[in-house]
Amino acid sequence: MSAVSRINQDNKEAVWDFWQKLNYVGVGNVPETVRAAVREDVDWNVSAPIDQLVGAEDSIAGFWTPLFHSFPDLKHEPYVFMGGIDEGSALYATEAGEEWVSGCGYLTGTFAKDWLGIPASGRKTNIWFGVFYVMRERKIAEAYLQLDIVAVMRGAGFQVLPPAPGAEGGKIPGPLAKDGLLLTEQDGMESRKSQQLVQAMGLGMRRYLRSRDGGDLRSMEQDKYWHPDMKWFGPSGIGSCFSKEEYEDFHQRPWLEGFGDRHISRAGSGRRMGRIGEGKYCAGGIWDTAYSHHNGTYAGVPATGGLLTLRDFDWWKREGDYLIENWVPIDMIDLFRQMGVDLMARLRRQVETRNRSAFGWW
Repeated sequence: MSAVSRINQDNKEAVWDFWQKLNYVGVGNVPETVRAAVREDVDWNVSAPIDQLVGAEDSIAGFWTPLFHSFPDLKHEPYVFMGGIDEGSALYATEAGEEWVSGCGYLTGTFAKDWLGIPASGRKTNIWFGVFYVMRERKIAEAYLQLDIVAVMRGAGFQVLPPAPGAEGGKIPGPLAKDGLLLTEQDGMESRKSQQLVQAMGLGMRRYLRSRDGGDLRSMEQDKYWHPDMKWFGPSGIGSCFSKEEYEDFHQRPWLEGFGDRHISRAGSGRRMGRIGEGKYCAGGIWDTAYSHHNGTYAGVPATGGLLTLRDFDWWKREGDYLIENWVPIDMIDLFRQMGVDLMARLRRQVETRNRSAFGWW
């Protein structure tokens, strides 16, 4: 095993051990478990409305303690887990060599007490998550965590976004082959193939010009990269797509109509997740990075013309020469607040309306 592979394996073991301890240590021991796994000055970032927390103690007080207070039996149930040393990307200006561990799946627990203003349902609740960690000396130095909070609202009976064009409700499935937990060293040649395919697909997307192409997606030549039986799993408000046709109709065209800029400069903007590949899997993403102007109506919100940043993650599964599965958490609460729509305020109004109705105050 090479030195780079040994570092990657050590980092994955450290994160996997952290998650397993969180599953079983009990609520009272969560703070100490977190302190042992993260650097004292950790930069901890979570989907809106939590956002940035700086330092281990702030991450405990602002994220971990409220989360376990509301879901005392919470368990990590990932279905993709991988790591790697970022080698840089032609798509972004970035320093290579950072150590990353990444995964997506579910946080599962009983919704026992209110969380983020969402009334507790008392039922088992599945929170779709995706995370990227920057590792330094086997400890978490930076964390970027996506949670599908809108889905938790919906499960508690509150709809803050229009019904998704794609499928939503129930759990988003993991890899059909159930081979996404990459706990052991992966074949280097297969890893490079996955990275190269995702790189080529991304460059193809950049050939799209909104002013020229509109709803015509052919300039991106995505048939070269996606399997005919592709599956695309998006967040609440977009939903899941179970064919390339659904992917184009339910996500790509509405997204390009609302946003659609492919050549915004990202230099010095936000944080790029490591573009890492292991075996048949590849992962990447951006956080608070300049993305596109709000060019058209999206999900009923008229264009504002403002330059938007995005929190967007991807995990891709390759089969042969094509991408066949893609998991894509997006921070919709952050995106919509940049468009002038406060989804947390929508939640509060719905909660107040339900409470008045429950007590006959109408």
